[in-house]
Amino acid sequence: MRPTRRIAIAVAASTMTFSLAACGVLNASSDGSSASPTKGNDVTIGLLLPETANTRYEDFDYPIIKEKVASLTNKQGKVDYANADQDANKQATQMQQMIDNKVDIILLDAVDSHAIAGEVTKAKDAGIPVIAYDRLAEGPIDAYISFDNELVGEVQGRSLLDALGPDAGTADKIVMMNGSPTDPNAKQFKAGALSELNGKVTIAKSYDTKDWKPENAQANMAAAIQEIGKGNIAAIYSANDGMAGGIVKALDAAGVTNPPPITGQDAELAAVQRIVAGEQYMSVYKSYPQEAEAAAQMAVAKVQGHDIQFDALTQDSVDSPTNKDIPAQLVTVTALTKKNIKSTVIADGIYKTSDICTSKYSADCEAIGLK
Repeated sequence: MRPTRRIAIAVAASTMTFSLAACGVLNASSDGSSASPTKGNDVTIGLLLPETANTRYEDFDYPIIKEKVASLTNKQGKVDYANADQDANKQATQMQQMIDNKVDIILLDAVDSHAIAGEVTKAKDAGIPVIAYDRLAEGPIDAYISFDNELVGEVQGRSLLDALGPDAGTADKIVMMNGSPTDPNAKQFKAGALSELNGKVTIAKSYDTKDWKPENAQANMAAAIQEIGKGNIAAIYSANDGMAGGIVKALDAAGVTNPPPITGQDAELAAVQRIVAGEQYMSVYKSYPQEAEAAAQMAVAKVQGHDIQFDALTQDSVDSPTNKDIPAQLVTVTALTKKNIKSTVIADGIYKTSDICTSKYSADCEAIGLK
C-alpha cells in the first residue's frame, strides 16, 4: 500500500516546531506508551546506522543528528552511536546493548528490517520508543522518517527515459541493478522505477544486489555485459551511487568508452564528479540535513512528551508488514543532473565547488559552467 503523501505539511514541520516552542504549548502529556513527560534536556538518543559503504551515514546523518540533538537540548543531550557495517547480527547486539544501557529512545536504520523486529519488541517492552530512520523496520515502531522511496524510483525511471529521448521503445534494453533484498527501501525504489519503465523499454537483466556492495554490482554488470553485449545496453538503472561506481568499473573493463545513461542515488561526491564527467547521467539528491534534523526533532519531542510537536512532525502514515498506520514523515527528492548541481548540493552546502572540481574534473566543470 502506498503511503499517503502530505509532503508539504511534513516539510513545514520544522518551522512549526519552533513557533510552537515560542508559544510555550509543547508541554503536552505523554501518550503513556513510552517517554516520560517530565524528561528534561539530559536525554540519550540511541542511533543505529547500517553500514559505511555508503558515505552518507558517516559524513552526514550521524554528525547532523548529533549536532541537532545538542542544539535542541541546550547541549545536555547526547547521541549513543553505533554502526553495524552491514551485519544484521552485529546490529542486533548493538541494539540490545542500548536497551541494557537504558537509552531514552532509539533511532534505528535497520540492516535487515525483518530480522531486527525482535529487538524492536524488546525495546518496546523496556519502555524505549523506536523510530525507524530511513528504512522501515518491522515490529512495534513508534514512528518512521525517510524519503519518499517510491518517488525515488519514479524519478530514476523517468530520468532514464528522458536520457533515452522521445524515440525510446521496447527495442531499448535496460539493465536493472536493484538494492539489497533485505532492505525494504530497495523494493520501493524498484517498484517506483518499474512503474515508469514497464512497457516502455525492455528490462533485459535485473539483479537484486547483495548488501548494496559496489563490487557485487560490478560482478553483476560484468555478467550482464557478457550476456547482452556491451553495444546492446541502452541504459542502466542503478539504485544508488555506490553501485553505479561498480557499474562504471565493469563498463571500463569491457572497453566501453561512451557509457549509456546510468542512474544513482545519494549524490555522493564521486557520483557528482561522474555526472560532471558524463560517466553517470543522474543521481537522486536527498536533503540529508532535512531528514536528519527532523529525526532528531522527532526523537527529542517523543522522549520529552511533547505530543503536539511530535504529531506536527509526523503528518504522513505508512504500513509495515507487521504494523499499520505508523506515524511518518516522508521527505521529497530531486533529480540531480549536470544542470542543477549549483542549485542543489552546492546551494545546500553539501559540497563546495572546489570539492567537485578537482584538477581531474576542472575541464569538465568549466564546460558546464561550474566554477
